[in-house]
Amino acid sequence: MNEFNDIYRNKNVLVTGHTGFKGAWLSLWLSTLGANVTGFSKSVPTEPSNFVASNLKESINHVEGDILDFELLGKILELEQPDFIFHLAAQSLVKESYVNPMNTWNTNTIGTLTLLEAVRQSGIKTKIILITSDKCYDNVEWLWGYRENDRLGGPDPYSASKGAAELVISSYHRSFFSSGDVSIVSARAGNVIGGGDWASDRIVPDCMKAWSKEEVVDLRKPNATRPWQHVLEPLSGYLVLGEKLSSIPALNGESYNFGPNANNTQSVLELVEEVAKYWSSARYNDVSDGYEGPYESGLLKLNCDKALHDLSWNAVLEFSDTVRLTAKWYRSFYEDVDARMDVICTDQIKEYTEIARTSGMTWAN
Repeated sequence: MNEFNDIYRNKNVLVTGHTGFKGAWLSLWLSTLGANVTGFSKSVPTEPSNFVASNLKESINHVEGDILDFELLGKILELEQPDFIFHLAAQSLVKESYVNPMNTWNTNTIGTLTLLEAVRQSGIKTKIILITSDKCYDNVEWLWGYRENDRLGGPDPYSASKGAAELVISSYHRSFFSSGDVSIVSARAGNVIGGGDWASDRIVPDCMKAWSKEEVVDLRKPNATRPWQHVLEPLSGYLVLGEKLSSIPALNGESYNFGPNANNTQSVLELVEEVAKYWSSARYNDVSDGYEGPYESGLLKLNCDKALHDLSWNAVLEFSDTVRLTAKWYRSFYEDVDARMDVICTDQIKEYTEIARTSGMTWAN
């Protein structure tokens, strides 16, 4: 099998934010594809973390540093000469953006700018896949999915910072990277679930942390609807983007949505009820009455027709499989003291790839 046309084998790949939830999964997947992975991240953001649980530090080149450190980024680019860069370093929580908006803007917007300017001044030849968010859109909570040319921005600092990052990306493409040795593309996804996420104020990690201690989890907005997708779904899209950038110059400067199948759009309560099927100690309370917190969107969908047309990519997991893989990972972590989480991750990548193959995804062949 030559997944992603074997494009990553023996290639140097830089992943920013590799200690985070998605970054750890992506780094591990790239390693299985034969890439020479260098991870660049400020710190391990949670305890526990998939980065530690999967012992990722032993299988990649781990570098600690701030995405705002222009000089250090320049040194890494010069030393590693990455063929591909996946930029995932971010402040990824909406509620945290209200607590510390300046850090959110600096990390998400200026961090993206710092990386692109470091690449520009380095003179290296590379392909950059920049991950923003589905929340980069100015969400008015309409019923249909947002397209890549819809209005950017949002009321909360997180959404606005991701919309601003998209403007930075577009500016650098049009000003500096429209032709030549550097190709860039942005990817928009969100509401990702899967094993190894312990971020605060996310519903699945909240459930896992509570239920593993036989505690009750509170549901702030049980009727809020989200397009839930397993972490491997958008990651497969990011990897397809890297592959296609190598052969289709016209993709340079484009943006793509990566979202789940339509039937994966479920309410928070429906997700919790499905996850609870795998936990005998599952208990939850609806605390939405009287809840007064910062703004959180109630409805958000993505239109992924462009990814299907240009990249032959679409999501392949049903909602039940998305939850099953997620719950299985956490049960291994909490209930099997001998479990090797790197092996669990690798096995789930193999299972997901096989599902994609039988679903006709060309990247999986």
